Amino acid sequence: MNRKKLDPDSSPHAEFGAQLRKVREEQGLTQEEVADRAGFSSSHMSAVETARKKPTLQVARLMDRALGTGDMFERRWRQMNNGGLLEGFPQMVSHEAKAAEIRLYEVGVIPGLLQAPEYAEVSAWSAVKRGVITSAQAEERIALIAQRQASLLRLPAPQIFAVLDESCLRRPMGDPRVMKAQLDRLLEFAELKNTHLQIALFDMGEHRPVSLPITLLTMPDRTLVAYAESALRGHLERDNTYVVPLLTAYYQLQAEALSQTDSVAMIRELRKGTP
Repeated sequence: MNRKKLDPDSSPHAEFGAQLRKVREEQGLTQEEVADRAGFSSSHMSAVETARKKPTLQVARLMDRALGTGDMFERRWRQMNNGGLLEGFPQMVSHEAKAAEIRLYEVGVIPGLLQAPEYAEVSAWSAVKRGVITSAQAEERIALIAQRQASLLRLPAPQIFAVLDESCLRRPMGDPRVMKAQLDRLLEFAELKNTHLQIALFDMGEHRPVSLPITLLTMPDRTLVAYAESALRGHLERDNTYVVPLLTAYYQLQAEALSQTDSVAMIRELRKGTP
């Protein structure tokens, strides 16, 4: 049988198709049998499973009915089509929840794993005001941040290295109360046993080896995953040809950034200016 290899990390609908194949095969069913139960052609079933066609909400519901999976595929479809999240981001979150080490570099905005609730709410609802996302998507975005932060409490806890560009601290978000809560959150983060926080100053200049935000994940089996975003989509990269140089650049960034002690001192000084 000509069996197409699936890469669930290549896109959200590829992940949907891979999960569909997994459940179908676990139940010992063929594509034809599931398609017959669902009421559409086996060729359409194959196209959805191999990510040649994006699933619709109706298809997701029919898959749940045909496979007896409750609303599992409908929920996956809704997550996949959440306009509040960039393509590729849900896959990164899935990897993040299992990673042994997490390395972050962010510019201009505090990364979600380090956001205080007040900061997360201002960020999400400002996107609603701009017409970028809906109110429901804002609520989902806020809930996802809380969910991601909660996943870090697992045992064994992941080691988290965060380098923030100075702009993350200097850019005001909401009123002074919001920034005070955020600075407090960063200080709390720095005190955890499994975290390391550094600030990359503006005057790093030509010594800054990384200029764009990036997330680097080391999985329990020591494989590496990189995640980066453009304005339109996110991208997961697992090829060491591309990931290892990014990891090397991250180490160089850490060497040039303020130490954690000096970074915490800087945050405390900024906090003095908030009411």
